Amino acid sequence: MPWNTADAAAVRSQFAAMTRRVHGDVPLVYLDTASTAQKPRAVVEAVTRALEASANVHRGVHALSVEATEAYEGVRAKAARLLGANDPREIVFVRGATEAINLVAASTRLAPGDEVLVTELEHHSNLVPWQMLCAARGARLRVLPIDDRGEPVIAALDGLLGERTRVVAVAHASNSLGTLLPVAEIAARARAAGAVVVVDGAQAVAHLPVDVGALGCDFYAFSGHKLYGPPGTGVLWGRRALLEAMPPWQGGGDMVLEVSLERATYREPPHRFEAGTPNVAGVIGLGAAIDWFLALGPARVAEHDAALVRHALRALAAVPGLRFVGAPASRIGVVSFLVGDIHPHDLGTALDLEGIAIRTGHHCTQPVMEHFGIAATARASFGVYTTEDEIDRLAHALGRASALLGGGGGA
Repeated sequence: MPWNTADAAAVRSQFAAMTRRVHGDVPLVYLDTASTAQKPRAVVEAVTRALEASANVHRGVHALSVEATEAYEGVRAKAARLLGANDPREIVFVRGATEAINLVAASTRLAPGDEVLVTELEHHSNLVPWQMLCAARGARLRVLPIDDRGEPVIAALDGLLGERTRVVAVAHASNSLGTLLPVAEIAARARAAGAVVVVDGAQAVAHLPVDVGALGCDFYAFSGHKLYGPPGTGVLWGRRALLEAMPPWQGGGDMVLEVSLERATYREPPHRFEAGTPNVAGVIGLGAAIDWFLALGPARVAEHDAALVRHALRALAAVPGLRFVGAPASRIGVVSFLVGDIHPHDLGTALDLEGIAIRTGHHCTQPVMEHFGIAATARASFGVYTTEDEIDRLAHALGRASALLGGGGGA
């Protein structure tokens, strides 16, 4: 069951941001977790400890370096456990999901006429790298469309998957509509066609249990800052055999075995993909975030998330002039909407004056906006610290904004 009032208070007490006041003395309601999550005390303290006695990893024999290396490398096992992976050597540390997807794209061999399939729902981070790769290699980018509920048209896969399909890149969950995609079904059909499956898990990983084996994908990427961890951190999980076949993406220190003036030999994965000095304190903080999240319980988080969505759909539906953008049957804690003819930026500004933080804009999913014939939406997104009372505050504030800005009669 979702946590009760006492459970919610205990969770919220771990986040300093939950006691923040803005614009003088207005209590903050943070409904922008899909953009970045607030950080619990355990993460802040882990990063602070790592910075208070800093050392580089993999390079030193002194005590601080050994301690840093052990803590840093230990996070691979934590990330593997989070994703249901068996081998910590399949965990590559990156700056975020964007870098992870770029790494896979840059290491993918395509020939002219090969095809990459994405969905119309993708964040630009899982679209632009594939556009760039296809343009550079003479390959073709194909797109699985969505319907007006904001769900992928799975029936269209039959006409899109073929003998030239090399990569299928798909979000686990949409950042702009909240749609939870049927990744396991897409992956099974893609792999049957001989394609490699890349999943952008940046939104899903903080909302529900993830098992890469059950999903049937080949790569899974997520960002630390969406998982209550530090920014500038993230993970790429990849099947061991595929990682071993991939060339390095960047060259430099720590990813090599031997270097002469003429040539270099490279380390085995994951280290061949981690050139240069890493974000040691950030990765250690990411490990603390994973520990904290797993202790909270991903399945329990998913129940809480679903309860918040149900409450939000009921509460916001009563706002005059409000219409939802997208109506997926399965979704994470993300709700996009418009209120009459009020521009989303004006709506966001009005809410901010009442201490309510939402996101407005195209959410780095301009093809989604184009599908719905709009330029932007207002988006409320939920985290483990979100309460139903905060969603009610949003609904009441939207009602006031609608009356003030004249949005009640719009389409």
